[in-house]
Amino acid sequence: MRRVRYEVNGGPEVLFVEEVPEPQPGPGELLVRSEAVGVTLPSVRKVREGVEPMPLGGEVAGTVAAVGADVTGFSVGDRVTGLCFSHAYAELALVHQAMASRIPDRATAVDAVALVRSGLVARGAYEAGRPRPGDAVMVTAAAGAVGTLALQYARAGGASRVVAAVSSADKAEFVRALGADEVVLYGDESWGEPVDIVIDGVGGELLGPAVRALAPGGRLVAFSSGGGTVEAYELLVRGASVIGFQMAAIARGEPEVYARWLDELWELHRDRTLRPRVCALVPLAEAARAHEIVESRGNLGKVVLIP
Repeated sequence: MRRVRYEVNGGPEVLFVEEVPEPQPGPGELLVRSEAVGVTLPSVRKVREGVEPMPLGGEVAGTVAAVGADVTGFSVGDRVTGLCFSHAYAELALVHQAMASRIPDRATAVDAVALVRSGLVARGAYEAGRPRPGDAVMVTAAAGAVGTLALQYARAGGASRVVAAVSSADKAEFVRALGADEVVLYGDESWGEPVDIVIDGVGGELLGPAVRALAPGGRLVAFSSGGGTVEAYELLVRGASVIGFQMAAIARGEPEVYARWLDELWELHRDRTLRPRVCALVPLAEAARAHEIVESRGNLGKVVLIP
């Protein structure tokens, strides 16, 4: 089978395709014949900034080709999506049954990759901000895969104002169509009237202006892999707080919440309350191009590899 790998850290050009034997599922694992693979900013950063090369994990969707020992609830032929922690950029991927879920008949593999992980992160980050009716909500990286869904969650959740923060003005029309009342650019001197919640998917140098955008008692929810530093004084003068959110903690520690959110996610998709956006479908062999799109912040929605 074909898979994408890299041997040295660097830009998208270090990715290459190789032929390797098909993997065999171990205990509790599903072997999934992938029809769609999601490309995420953390994966792009891992290639560019990592200490050493590592297998590229990510979300996959397709059909179960084989099951390992002790698998319950899944059979060969089931359509599933889930997180693969090693070698997701491949024609066949291993997914532990605990990280897998079925794809409804009405949905495609691309729907699943664009919706499930990004939607769960968007939902979790929004909930972590302790939203109240009438709150004003800002979303950074608002044109990305998680950001587009976070905007829609905020709108559906009764926010009084939804503000999209993006890297360039050419994304303004796109995020307004998803429910943003206002659009600010990262480089703007002011991010407008203060908000009660900032859902931040960028981190790094953006944390400073994100905290300064908070109203008294505001909450910044940080879920990105971008790191960064927050000045304690900025929190003090606003009585504000910073909340870290990681979806894996919910999946491992609160499986009943994870399952409920997943069911609700597909219901909202069915009702068209949540509409995931797909920016580009890129052949697996052109994974470098997919990384270029994400790294350049050129994506409007999800970038998906098609094996």
